[in-house]
Amino acid sequence: MPDVKPPQNPILLGVVGGAHGIKGEVRIKSFTEDPTDIKAYGPLFDAKGNKYTIRTARIQKNVVVVTINEIADRNGAELLNGTELFVDRSALPEDDEDEFYQSDIVGMAVESVDGVAIGTVIAFHDFGAGEVIEIKPERGSSVMIPFSEAAVPDIDVERRVMIVEPLAAGLVSDPEAEAEARRAAAEEGEA
Repeated sequence: MPDVKPPQNPILLGVVGGAHGIKGEVRIKSFTEDPTDIKAYGPLFDAKGNKYTIRTARIQKNVVVVTINEIADRNGAELLNGTELFVDRSALPEDDEDEFYQSDIVGMAVESVDGVAIGTVIAFHDFGAGEVIEIKPERGSSVMIPFSEAAVPDIDVERRVMIVEPLAAGLVSDPEAEAEARRAAAEEGEA
């Protein structure tokens, strides 16, 4: 078997959350579509280039509990707390036309459907109610928008540009809806 080298183009697949039990198992927050697939990509590496080979993986609540060949006991497992685990991009399957890896989108320019520059994608977040994209405009604080088809109708991979519908993304308000809300509030106050 060829010697496996640390990733040249690392993609984050999971983060170790801590030790589990006394036999050296660890809890991992997996970023793979099926959380237990984290073991399907071969050895994983930390930022220092240390290799970790997952032997078994099972779901327990909202994490994956794994055994790692290179970890023999709880003490070794505890040392991994907070360790990010990476794989080389070449180990991942090709994505379908309407699917993207988050790492491919972070850094993309963001434009409105009218071609107006909005900013750059700086992060993805998932707070439990769906994925959210964080965008850093040229000036000012970053903004977060839903990663939905309505808010993000297109991603031009070749140009590395995310196209955003500003109203659906919550970047602009609907003046007609605001005026209607003010009228309704005023009428309610007169009653």
